[in-house]
Amino acid sequence: MFEFDYWKLLAGLGIFLFGMHLLEASVKDLSGKAFRRIIRDYTNTRLKAIANGTFVTALLQSSSAVSLMVLAFVGAGIMNMENAIGVILGSNIGTTLTAWIVATLGFKIKIETFALPFIGVAAIGIILFKPGTRLYHITRLVIGFGFLFLGLDYMKTSVESFSEHINPDQFQNLALWMYLIIGTIITALMQASAATIAITLAALNSQLMSFEMAAAMVIGANIGTTVTVLLGAIGGAPAKKRVAASHLLFNLVTGLVAFVGLPVMVMIVKIFIDVTTNGPVGLALFHTIFNITGVLLFLPLVHYLTQYLVRLFPEQKTDLTVHIVNTPVEEVETAVVALKNEIIHLLQEVQLYTMKSLQIDKRLVFEDLLPFEKRLKKKRLSVDDLYGFIKSLHTAIIAYYSRIQSHILDPAMAQDLESAIMASRNVMNAAKNFKGIRSDLDEFDSSDSIFLNRQYARFRKRLITLYHEINNILLLPDMELQKEGLLKAFHQVERSDNDFIKSTVQESSSGTREQLDLSTLFLVNRLFTQACRMLLFSVKDLKLSEEQSRNFDKAIEP
Repeated sequence: MFEFDYWKLLAGLGIFLFGMHLLEASVKDLSGKAFRRIIRDYTNTRLKAIANGTFVTALLQSSSAVSLMVLAFVGAGIMNMENAIGVILGSNIGTTLTAWIVATLGFKIKIETFALPFIGVAAIGIILFKPGTRLYHITRLVIGFGFLFLGLDYMKTSVESFSEHINPDQFQNLALWMYLIIGTIITALMQASAATIAITLAALNSQLMSFEMAAAMVIGANIGTTVTVLLGAIGGAPAKKRVAASHLLFNLVTGLVAFVGLPVMVMIVKIFIDVTTNGPVGLALFHTIFNITGVLLFLPLVHYLTQYLVRLFPEQKTDLTVHIVNTPVEEVETAVVALKNEIIHLLQEVQLYTMKSLQIDKRLVFEDLLPFEKRLKKKRLSVDDLYGFIKSLHTAIIAYYSRIQSHILDPAMAQDLESAIMASRNVMNAAKNFKGIRSDLDEFDSSDSIFLNRQYARFRKRLITLYHEINNILLLPDMELQKEGLLKAFHQVERSDNDFIKSTVQESSSGTREQLDLSTLFLVNRLFTQACRMLLFSVKDLKLSEEQSRNFDKAIEP
């Protein structure tokens, strides 16, 4: 009794997918920035967007990777929707190159003649060349091609042996729509249309299915590839959801049109290629024809599609401001006071952000919920979410400041306004410093070095102490007392900085432990200390008079 070698098919599929992954990763590493620049900078018209989407996808061999790149650019606001849809359309044409490569190379010559040498030679290169170098990435590219075709050979031989014992006629009773659904499901599960197409090409080459069945499978593969982009848009901004919806809509409509017009498209393919003797190439041509047809159908509708998606996924802006939202700028004196209070709110949210970054319980500093936590309580605030909201709040503060500036201000009020906006910049710069050292602090926390663990704990203690001092200063009614409190807090920051440097030097010279990465340690401490100073300077600019500020500056001069 014949037993189907499903392990060989599964192994072939795994090797094929691994080869695709290596190809995509190595091409990205070799020219990743160039591809991102092409998509970002050379897609300013609809036709250019389609052309460059086709080009980049053809080289990357992954429409999903390009689509996810587009999601990121749209989410960041550096690509508009119409151009994003153009890139998505082009990526569907570019992805057909996979079918052409597999069909023309994988089924035309003996795979072992180049697949095994590719793997053997490139494997030696991976061992010899230093990771991260250009030669290393080139050898990964070569070995990726080798695995791609070796996996295809495994799938092809397993299916060929299976087809020798199976009568293809028994599959003829299945409706074509069943093959479309099968192709969709397989691609959705594996998140790789190339793998589904490779399996289909292998089955077609072994005459296990008819050309029409294989064509329906390919249509399903095109529809299934939308799952990756949909997953990438889950929980994202409305702009990301629009891109994912356009990708889904294009592939669904194109798939439906291709399925309804399947007899006509198959007839067109048969004009150019004899599918009975050259089925894989015919299927690659079919894949290209129906994707180009879809692009031609959607090209005149891009503008209207964009408008529809904007209405379907409108921007849901949450007003993050507390004090300036209902304060008209025409009341200049009141507006300046509201602006200062909003900057204090910004300062508090940055405190929350930094405490979350260092895994400090916020109740050690704040008893009540902060505005972000109250307004966004339905959404669990991650550290990255908080940083994004802080940036948005700072943008709103700058915009409000600009509107106040449009009114006539007396010199004293103008100086007061400038000091306030300087304070907001110091708060944001402090947040950026903390963001820059966050990963290093995490490494200190998880390190096997007791010294680094101890320094991480000291960073946490330094931050809690500083925030208690800042928040106490903000409550003091007298400016002179606030100045004295700021001086005390500043000197404490400087002492902590000196103590860190001394303890680190002593530890590194003691010889009792492994050599510490002094450059990282000192850099983290420098940025941490700078951030602490900037937070104190922001309070100075918000609370002290011009004369008191000068006295403070003189007192801290070395």
